[in-house]
Amino acid sequence: MSAHTQITVPIVLVVIGAGALHAAWNAIAKSMEDRVVVFALIGVAATLGGGAVLALTGLPYRAAIGFAVVSAAIHIGYDLGLMSSYRLGAFNQVYPIARGTSPLLVAFAAYFLAGEHLGVVALAGVAILAAGLASLALSSGRFTASELPAIGAAVLTGVAIAAYTVVDGLGVRRAHDPLAYAGLLFLLQGPVFGVVAAFRRPRLAWLTGPATARCLLAGALSLVAYGIVLWAQTRAPLAEVAAIRETSVVFAALIGMKLFAERFGTRRLAAAVLVAAGIVLISA
Repeated sequence: MSAHTQITVPIVLVVIGAGALHAAWNAIAKSMEDRVVVFALIGVAATLGGGAVLALTGLPYRAAIGFAVVSAAIHIGYDLGLMSSYRLGAFNQVYPIARGTSPLLVAFAAYFLAGEHLGVVALAGVAILAAGLASLALSSGRFTASELPAIGAAVLTGVAIAAYTVVDGLGVRRAHDPLAYAGLLFLLQGPVFGVVAAFRRPRLAWLTGPATARCLLAGALSLVAYGIVLWAQTRAPLAEVAAIRETSVVFAALIGMKLFAERFGTRRLAAAVLVAAGIVLISA
């Protein structure tokens, strides 16, 4: 573990809250048919929010700007992966796979890139948490050939999650202020899907659709959720923050049961217990 970072119970609780917000905005995105418009409106919220933050904080240190640019590009790929995953598969399957792919990848990358040497207990927590996430992904039984496209898209999305998590963890630690880094990141990635939507729907008709309020809410939740994660990455090891954040799959399972009428049986309950056990070990 890096000497300047340490996990604490308040950080654990705040990151779990960020996970709940993340699951909520993803559920909104899954529930909408035209996901380009959804992500365009989320981008509007990101652009406005990022601009407002930068007006207050100014730019982060120059050493952090390159990381923000790279992360914004990865986030765009992540959004495309999410769109494909939600088009091809069920929320309760693709979300856990996407989120569950990243924790061990982040732990591996953080070891080599950030010099973070996790203790035995924390490593056990990361491993158990990853096992719980994988169990959630497999809770409906074995994969079938028809599920492979959705699984592939979800795994690639998870790789993108791991990539931007490491890039942002390194970048935000080089910024003078986590808010300044977050503001720049949101401002850089925000307009992309808005431009795409504007070409698809002239006169910006997508800005005034019946689902606009819900999509803007999703954008606001996304900003708050990831802003919390960026803050936590300046105070705790990247692998542990990434692992705890992925408890969002538990909230996603509950949301899937209520919103999408997806089953939450014994297997998913057991997987949720594994996730909780992993959290306890990570925060011990």
